[in-house]
Amino acid sequence: MKKILIVEDVDLNLDLLVQLLEDDYDLLTARDGAQGVALAASQHPDLILMDMSLPVIDGWTATQEIKANPELESIPVIGLSAHAMSGDREKALAAGCDDYLTKPVDDLLLFALLDAYLGV
Repeated sequence: MKKILIVEDVDLNLDLLVQLLEDDYDLLTARDGAQGVALAASQHPDLILMDMSLPVIDGWTATQEIKANPELESIPVIGLSAHAMSGDREKALAAGCDDYLTKPVDDLLLFALLDAYLGV
C-alpha cells in the first residue's frame, strides 16, 4: 500500500482528506511544517499533500527543505491551499511542489493526481 503524508493543521480539512484516502493508502499526518519535514525524512512517504499555510514552518519552506534533501527530493509534493489568489500556484511550484490544488479539494481531481504520481 502506498504511503501518503498529509501535512495539514485544520482539523476539518485533515479529517476530510483522511476519510477520502484511508481505505486506499497508508496515511501519516503532521500538524505543522516542521513535523512534516521530520516525518518525510523518517518515513519516506510515496507522496506528500502539503498545506501551504502552516504553523511553525509554512508549506512553502517545508517543501523547499524536503526538495533540498537528496534522499527526499524525488517524493512528489502536492501543495494545498484555500487561497486561490493569482500567483499562488506559481509560488507553490517555485517552492518545489510538483502540483497544486485549491481547497476545498475536488475529490476527482485529487484522485486523478494521485493516480498520475503514484501509478495506482
